[in-house]
Amino acid sequence: MGRSNEQDLLSTEIVNRGIEPSGPNAGSPTFSVRVRRRLPDFLQSVNLKYVKLGYHYLINHAVYLATIPVLVLVFSAEVGSLSREEIWKKLWDYDLATVIGFFGVFVLTACVYFMSRPRSVYLIDFACYKPSDELKVTKEEFIELARKSGKFDEETLGFKKRILQASGIGDETYVPRSISSPENITTMKEGREEASTVIFGALDELFEKTRVKPKDVGVLVVNCSIFNPTPSLSAMVINHYKMRGNILSYNLGGMGCSAGIIAVDLARDMLQSNPNSYAVVVSTEMVGYNWYVGRDKSMVIPNCFFRMGCSAVMLSNRRRDFRHAKYRLEHIVRTHKAADDRSFRSVYQEEDEQGFKGLKISRDLMEVGGEALKTNITTLGPLVLPFSEQLLFFAALLRRTFSPATKTSTTTSFSTSATAKTNGIKSSSSDLSKPYIPDYKLAFEHFCFHAASKVVLEELQKNLGLSEENMEASRMTLHRFGNTSSSGIWYELAYLEAKESVRRGDRVWQIAFGSGFKCNSVVWKAMRKVKKPTRNNPWVDCINRYPAPL
Repeated sequence: MGRSNEQDLLSTEIVNRGIEPSGPNAGSPTFSVRVRRRLPDFLQSVNLKYVKLGYHYLINHAVYLATIPVLVLVFSAEVGSLSREEIWKKLWDYDLATVIGFFGVFVLTACVYFMSRPRSVYLIDFACYKPSDELKVTKEEFIELARKSGKFDEETLGFKKRILQASGIGDETYVPRSISSPENITTMKEGREEASTVIFGALDELFEKTRVKPKDVGVLVVNCSIFNPTPSLSAMVINHYKMRGNILSYNLGGMGCSAGIIAVDLARDMLQSNPNSYAVVVSTEMVGYNWYVGRDKSMVIPNCFFRMGCSAVMLSNRRRDFRHAKYRLEHIVRTHKAADDRSFRSVYQEEDEQGFKGLKISRDLMEVGGEALKTNITTLGPLVLPFSEQLLFFAALLRRTFSPATKTSTTTSFSTSATAKTNGIKSSSSDLSKPYIPDYKLAFEHFCFHAASKVVLEELQKNLGLSEENMEASRMTLHRFGNTSSSGIWYELAYLEAKESVRRGDRVWQIAFGSGFKCNSVVWKAMRKVKKPTRNNPWVDCINRYPAPL
């Protein structure tokens, strides 16, 4: 990347630091310049191969829908030109073997079609763990707990305080009280205690809401990025609930905050090959086990954002669950950028100079995250955008392809920033070569973006051209519960349900980012209007206070 492009990704902000308390400049006002890296502008070109990939997915699933109407039209035209007597005469002209053979081929074709068609996967219900109030902390209490542990100097504590003030996190998030302990808390015992608390809490609520017995679950997928004990967390769940011996269990580790969608994708694949089954997906992360006690600022940042949380989702491929399911799984699109070295090391677990283990956040994170997001939504576009938007895009693509000014260009744009649409029609050659920018708000009614930080959500809103209402669930989840890693997108969906915003036919877009670097999307369609919950929802006792001013 050139020097000018690198500078374009930086933004500056002057911050008033107050009055200097000591030193040669005591009593004087002090200021600092904060330099931030923004997401890359989505109006820049995206490689055309990702657009082609999206249409490849679409064509694979639409071939039958395109063929069957043609066959019906041909058959109708042929039969419609004959009288009743002529139809009977033609049927009697064929011998019995020909007729039987014809119907045999028809039945075989129909069987192959219905057997090869992917099974519908339904989301019966989900649960989000809400910790007890004794674990609730304000930002000031969070700093005091860190100070009480005696593991951080005042400079590091001051840095944490500044990060928290700009984080978008409120004063009602949850952390394990062990972070105030002067002892080592990154132990297997601490990890198992926190894991059993949040996982069993979410699963108990899920089994109560769905009335499904643990022994009836055929597939179990648990994802936790860093804490991966032996026996695994999935084995811990099976042991606790005494699940059946032939359950298909999987434990995903090291896959970051986007692992929840990966776990749903794995569960979907398992349900495709195991009819009439339930699948449970558990997504969580351990705060105490991941607690960093060093002084490297790039490794202190995760301490400031991550909070306790866990989600549990019940999926089913049983046709009888169609009537009482909340959502139907429509699409999953996964993007992995680990082939690029910068992406691979953007979130990296390692030891610092003092030997303390933690997650190191690269300065390139915003940039590589933006590239992964751009690729993901480019692939997703053909699957979800209405035909009118795709038609306009193709018209612009053809115009750009055959325009003399763009014949040498090998890339095109399929980004999502609605703010970049051209106003009016101009006759200049540069305007003719501009791409049409689809509006993704026409494809979805609800958006659940991974609540990583305030800055990330602001950049997403700007580049995707979304409204404050579109971002409300993500911002309020960050404010109320903090960054709960892979479970965060389910707290956002719980917020939408608590607001009674989800109606029959609504489409929900969940998107999450994770180390690697990965960006994953899942699309759900509401099967019915979701009534406002009166219990078993993490927002029940506080939803009337939201949206809260930030």
